[in-house]
Amino acid sequence: MALYTKQEALEYHSKGHKGKVEVVPIKPCKTQKHLSMAYSPGVAEACRAIHQDQSLVYEYTGRGNLVAVVSNGTAVLGLGNIGPHAGKPVMEGKGVLFKVFADVDVYDINLDCNDPDKLIEIVKSLEPTFGGINLEDIKAPECFYIEEKLKAMMDIPVFHDDQHGTAIISGAGLINALEISGKRVEDMKLVVSGAGASAIACTKFYLSLGIQKENVYMYDSKGLLHEGRKDLNETKKFFAQKKDVGSLGEGLKGADMFLGLSAAGTVSKDMVKGMGKNPIIYACANPDPEIPYPDAKEARPDAIMGTGRSDFPNQINNVLGFPFIFRGALDVQAKAINEEMKIAAAKALAALAKEPAPDYVCQAYGVKELKFGVDYVIPKPLDLRLIEWESTAVAQAAMDTGVARKPIADMEAYKKSLRERLGESRKRVEAFVDMYNLDV
Repeated sequence: MALYTKQEALEYHSKGHKGKVEVVPIKPCKTQKHLSMAYSPGVAEACRAIHQDQSLVYEYTGRGNLVAVVSNGTAVLGLGNIGPHAGKPVMEGKGVLFKVFADVDVYDINLDCNDPDKLIEIVKSLEPTFGGINLEDIKAPECFYIEEKLKAMMDIPVFHDDQHGTAIISGAGLINALEISGKRVEDMKLVVSGAGASAIACTKFYLSLGIQKENVYMYDSKGLLHEGRKDLNETKKFFAQKKDVGSLGEGLKGADMFLGLSAAGTVSKDMVKGMGKNPIIYACANPDPEIPYPDAKEARPDAIMGTGRSDFPNQINNVLGFPFIFRGALDVQAKAINEEMKIAAAKALAALAKEPAPDYVCQAYGVKELKFGVDYVIPKPLDLRLIEWESTAVAQAAMDTGVARKPIADMEAYKKSLRERLGESRKRVEAFVDMYNLDV
């Protein structure tokens, strides 16, 4: 059942101040003195200080809490290549989530640019403005090239959420599913439906968690990726099996895990029935998964299943990742978001799922309790503890791997400050939104 009508969604975006975000000054500008300090001549003091010591840009400007959400609109949600204008509502929405969940400020940068090298040049030139870059909704295979080049060129975190967000969240679910099912990660047979940016990144992340590449069977729209095919790009070749084992149904026989990042209706009940004991099924196609949750559970009651939907257990939702990952990275002025930081985020999420959910989370989802088990291997996005668990883990990993420019001396104090920061930020945002008095 839909929670809203088409008209309600359109009015949500159009009533009052158009769109979903607004830039608001945070320093007073009521007197001549204020005006003189905000701009000329007082602003020159900050400029001179930064000119002498460039690191002071984090002290005298908002750069340290500012992320660019950059997109060219070539792979937007389930909408495809709709362009930068039509993709802008999504990027504004990403900014809302950054702010509400982790008090990170965002400018959405929507580029009319399909040339990867030109896009790289544009984004690189934005570096003085931002503390981090969140690439979003850029189609494969260009997204791999763009992220790789920018990570090498830039001295701030560059993170393509379409690739790594789903990988980290589902990876957390995988860690817990392994414990519940008693499976050994190195023995697992993984079948993947889809070979786009997210599928490739998820599978590579699972390799870092211990899955063996020879046990990965990845399918695109033309079938299994195997060495006999002549149409594979270099990214797909990495996962090519030595020989073709047949259809997706054949591949799923005896499989320990299915990852779906393709399209609805790809998997049938019979295909699920053929999987191994206690199968792990993450069917993430949106809005409708590769196999409906009720169908999969009917076929295999022993399955540990997650989807991208909020109305079924184990929602694989990227909002569990990017706000808190950037929060931790920004707070230590990280030069990058590396593999160790991503693994730390996944492990923190997995650990949090083992803690009983607070009453307010249970009430938000209409259940009496949420306890670690088959139906709760991933925390809920509305759990306010996420910022404490995940951001601290990411910050610590950044320090441990030498990419932090501003190490945190007292992690317990930092954790407390995050809790307080989020509470204060939400009060400010809610008060500001309430001023509009919008009935939406």
